[in-house]
Amino acid sequence: MGEQGSELDIVHLLRRVTSEFGLRQAEFAARHGMHPTDVRALVCLLDAEREGRGVTAGRLGAELGLNSAGTTGLIDRLERLGHLARTRDERDRRRVLLRVTPQAVELGWAAFGPAIGSAVALLREFDAGEVAAVRRFLDGFLAAVSKVSADEEGGAGSDA
Repeated sequence: MGEQGSELDIVHLLRRVTSEFGLRQAEFAARHGMHPTDVRALVCLLDAEREGRGVTAGRLGAELGLNSAGTTGLIDRLERLGHLARTRDERDRRRVLLRVTPQAVELGWAAFGPAIGSAVALLREFDAGEVAAVRRFLDGFLAAVSKVSADEEGGAGSDA
């Protein structure tokens, strides 16, 4: 491994964190009559809301990699469970936007709030430069993973 050892240790640690978090999400989904993809959908909608973006069914399906039928089933299921609501876009009444209900937010905070609180508390122990370094690494890693995914969709390596 040589010089890459410590860098790979961090990448492997990040993989363990994401794997562990994925397991917690799957357990949460099972406890509440959902599929893990349902939880991913709720996270996508919460992220969009935080960023001030409206999300249509088509956009959600694209973000989750689902076809139209799969997206419709997911939305219907989450709506039946009381976790999602459909609303008309105020700027374009023809568009139907999806939003997470307060009930779902409360349920999510009850399950994931302690871990989120621990992460925030840990980050508060870091100085501004350390927080900036963590952010730079995570932003860069996300961009790299997204690029690999986009390259695969674009047919990179398809000449095998």
